[in-house]
Amino acid sequence: MKNLEGKVAVVTGAGSGIGKASALKLAKSGAKVGLIDLKEENAADVREEIISSGGDAIVVDTDVSDSKEVAHAIDVFVKEWGRLDVVFANAGINGRVAPIEDLEPEDWDQTLTTNLKSTFMTVKYAVPHLKKQGGSIVITSSINGNRTFSGFGMSAYSSSKAGQMAFGKMAALELAEYKIRVNIICPGAIQTNISKNTFPDEENLDKIKIPVEFPEGNQPLEHGAGKPEQVADLVHFLASDASSHITGTELFIDGAESLLR
Repeated sequence: MKNLEGKVAVVTGAGSGIGKASALKLAKSGAKVGLIDLKEENAADVREEIISSGGDAIVVDTDVSDSKEVAHAIDVFVKEWGRLDVVFANAGINGRVAPIEDLEPEDWDQTLTTNLKSTFMTVKYAVPHLKKQGGSIVITSSINGNRTFSGFGMSAYSSSKAGQMAFGKMAALELAEYKIRVNIICPGAIQTNISKNTFPDEENLDKIKIPVEFPEGNQPLEHGAGKPEQVADLVHFLASDASSHITGTELFIDGAESLLR
C-alpha cells in the first residue's frame, strides 16, 4: 500500500542499518527519498535499489555535524521535489567508549555533535519546509540514556541520546500548531554496522565494569538482536497518517531487552 504517495522524505545515515531499511520502506510506500550519508557511495546502492523498484531517490554526500552541509542537502531535495513531508534524523555514532576520567573533551564533543547537534540541525533546516503542509519528524534515540544506564563507558553516547529525547519533546510542542509531529524511537540491540563507529578503551573499561548476568540472548521476545526492517516498520508508521494523533512520544523497540536491566 503506497500510503506515502506524493510525499518527500529525508533520511540521515541512509547508507546502512536502520537508515537503509527505513529509506527502502518509505520508498516502497510511494515517498521520494532524499538520502543523506557521510559518503555518497555509502548510500549509492540504496538509491539504485529504490530506482530499480520504480521509486525516486537522491543521494547527497553530507557530514551531519556540519551545519552548512546539512542545510545544503535539505535544499537540494526541496529544489528537486518542491516539498518536504517526512524527516528521519537517524545518523549517529557510539563514539569512544571509556571511563569518564579517561574520556577526552574532544571525544565527548565528537559524540555529542554527531548525535545531538546533528539532530537539531536536521530538524532546524527542515522546519521551514515542513511548515507549509505539516509533516512527521522521527528521531533515532536509544534505550541507552533513557531506560538503561548500564552501558559502561558510554556516558557521552547516553547523554546524547537523553538529549535527543528532551529535544524531540520540546520540538513536538513547539511545532504542533504547524501540524508537524515529532516522535522519538528508542531501539535496543539492532543488527547494524554502528560498531564501526565505536572505539572502546578496553584496558580502562575493565576498571568500571560491574558483572551483570542476563537471560540468554538479552532480548526475551527475539532471543537476539532485532532487525533494521523491524525498526523501519515503526518509522513508516510514524511517517504515515496512521499515526496522525501521536507526537512527543518515545517508542521503545527492543524486544523487552531494557526491562531486564
